Amino acid sequence: MIKGRQFRLRQLELQPGGIVPWHSHNDRPEMIYIVSGEVVEYASSCATPITHKAGDIAPEKNGTSHWWKNTGKTKAVLISVDLFPTEMKMDAHMM
Repeated sequence: MIKGRQFRLRQLELQPGGIVPWHSHNDRPEMIYIVSGEVVEYASSCATPITHKAGDIAPEKNGTSHWWKNTGKTKAVLISVDLFPTEMKMDAHMM
C-alpha cells in the first residue's frame, strides 16, 4: 500500500458487445494489458476510437475520460492495475 492508495489488480472479461462504462482517471492512474480479444476505446481526448488488441498495453492517466466496448465476436480479457485512492467516494461509474 502506498500512503492513501491501494495497489489493485483485476481481471476484466468483456463478452462480445460488452462495455466498460464512461469513467475518469483523474487521481487514479491505471495500466490495462489486453490478454486476449480486442476492445475499442472511446476517449474524450481522441477524435477517433482506439482499437486495442491482445498484447497491447493502454496507459490511463490524469485527464483521461473514456469508455470501452468489445466490438468483436469473442470474449476480451483484460488485466487492470491501478493505484486506487482509499478515500475516494464511489459513484455509479467508478470501477
